[in-house]
Amino acid sequence: MATNGDHSFVEDFRNRDIIIGIRDGVSLEFNLVKRADAKISVFDSSVLVGDGVWEGLRIIKGNVQYAREHFERLFQTAYALWIDLGVTKRELLELIYKTIDANPGMVESDDVHLRLICTRGLKSTPYQSRKVNVGKSLIIIIPEYKKVDSSTYENGIKLVTSWVRRGSPDTKDEMWNHLSKATDIMASLSAEAAGADGALMLDHNGFVKTCNATNFFIVRKGELWAPTMDNQMHGITRQKVLEISRRHGIVVKEQNFTNTDVYTADEAFCTGTFASQVPVKQIDGLKIGKGRMGPITLQISHWYKEDVLRDVSRSRDETLSSLES
Repeated sequence: MATNGDHSFVEDFRNRDIIIGIRDGVSLEFNLVKRADAKISVFDSSVLVGDGVWEGLRIIKGNVQYAREHFERLFQTAYALWIDLGVTKRELLELIYKTIDANPGMVESDDVHLRLICTRGLKSTPYQSRKVNVGKSLIIIIPEYKKVDSSTYENGIKLVTSWVRRGSPDTKDEMWNHLSKATDIMASLSAEAAGADGALMLDHNGFVKTCNATNFFIVRKGELWAPTMDNQMHGITRQKVLEISRRHGIVVKEQNFTNTDVYTADEAFCTGTFASQVPVKQIDGLKIGKGRMGPITLQISHWYKEDVLRDVSRSRDETLSSLES
């Protein structure tokens, strides 16, 4: 088992020989290469200045979960950052399908996680300016067999409140899924050093905001509380949880709240594309509720799985067409 809190997964030997898709930003050629042969230039923007956008995608039976929502976020962020992807949403999804199909067994699997990386592309020299960029975005598609470690759901995870704060939009817009993850990484490393599975992060006013890699929720007296959207990643799973909960009659409140509200909550959980809903059993050494997945979290998890299955049960052509709506 490879354990890492809300991203705990089961090691799979097949990942040593995966096929990776790479669309060159200069020639615009797309190639499928073995993991051992996958290489990019040291002059790529991702290497020189950590510049690019990314998405984590879940693949079920060869189809991309919530493809439309993920692609809307990706293209929105790329546009805001002046990154020329050089492909349409449909063309990009077709490249993903080609990469999945090149890996034996992935079309049949329920447990494929894919990292999609779109850098600003090649540079002629180390420099931040777009003026030295050559061509368009370098696109990297890395699919892996990655099953969630079931003990994550059974045992829950421990969080500690981080000294690292989530920035405001006038410093770095936290809704960008940008390759520059230094603040989140520092929060994660500090939490690990303290013996926790992950970090709970506050905003600049001291209100609870998010975890270092996932969004955060609490349940109090039957109500679902979520931090406001500012100063955090606009998570696809987060939004689906809010929509599904409202649809089934749960009182949902998006509002500011403090650590005290968290410590005395009945339930707490994290959400993300990889593990869906992960129960939080302890924060800052204090047990949350009964210290395991609570009944409302469990019910939301069931509703969420049903919604996911409805989404991925469509044909690939239907999923491709949804990107154009």
